[in-house]
Amino acid sequence: MTKYVPEFVFELIELAYNLIAYMRVGKQLKSQNADMLYERYSLFMFGGVLRARRLGIPVILEVNDAAIVERVRPLFFKGLARRVEKWVFKKCDGVVFISTNFKNTVEREHGVIAPSVICPNAADIEQFTLAGVDRTQVKKDLGLEGKAVCGYVGAFVYWHGIDWFVKEIAPRLAAEPQLALLLVGDGVVFEEILAVVRDNGLQGQVIMPGRVPHEKVGDYIAAMDYGILPDSNEYGSPMKLFEMMAMGVALVSPSFEPIAEVVEDGGTGWLFPPNDRKSAVEKVIELSKDTQNIERVGEQAESYIR
Repeated sequence: MTKYVPEFVFELIELAYNLIAYMRVGKQLKSQNADMLYERYSLFMFGGVLRARRLGIPVILEVNDAAIVERVRPLFFKGLARRVEKWVFKKCDGVVFISTNFKNTVEREHGVIAPSVICPNAADIEQFTLAGVDRTQVKKDLGLEGKAVCGYVGAFVYWHGIDWFVKEIAPRLAAEPQLALLLVGDGVVFEEILAVVRDNGLQGQVIMPGRVPHEKVGDYIAAMDYGILPDSNEYGSPMKLFEMMAMGVALVSPSFEPIAEVVEDGGTGWLFPPNDRKSAVEKVIELSKDTQNIERVGEQAESYIR
């Protein structure tokens, strides 16, 4: 529906879904004799909170998105979304935020809300693990043996910044034969990045396997010595950060507050000023010549996440 209907129609459908949620949630709460409802908050969604309150059951909201932050999909009924949001944040019994910045932003915009805690994202350490993995062999299979491999995992979209990172570092890679890039994922800027790689004759130094099954992502992370997170936002808690760190791959990341909350610069990763493209590229190149530092910080990143 998001592809084929106007935004205002999609939002009306989201509002209408509250009727379905109200009935289904109520049925589940009663049949399971539930003690609490834990719900991942979604814009325009109030059915779960309303039903739980009417049944006298505590409801906790996990908040990863909000009407008051900059979003990839702009809202049509923004005022209505804010009013619904303000109501559910006050009427629920507790809120779980992914960062302090997000919590402060919500409280600044909506005033007094339910009691809240900060719980950043995490990683499934049974799936994202180096146990039983031969990293040397994995690198060899990808033609990256003997290289300092800087990796990226995620969507190839403009707001993740992987396009500008490749464009900035590409002219310098030929002079840094010890460094290779392993860029895993797909998206609207994939072909654009691939063209940059071809134009600079970097096919042997920049490996782009495209989209891979989720269960195979760990295999590619195992081939990375460290990683790059070109961009994020002021409130988010990027999953890739935690999953890569769990596998001993520390990242060069922008120092947005939520990232700085979980990454110690030089201890469990490396931070650069947001939007400072030159600093990001310089740090990636500098680290490619310091494998001991990469290994030390990677081990500390893994230990921290676990």
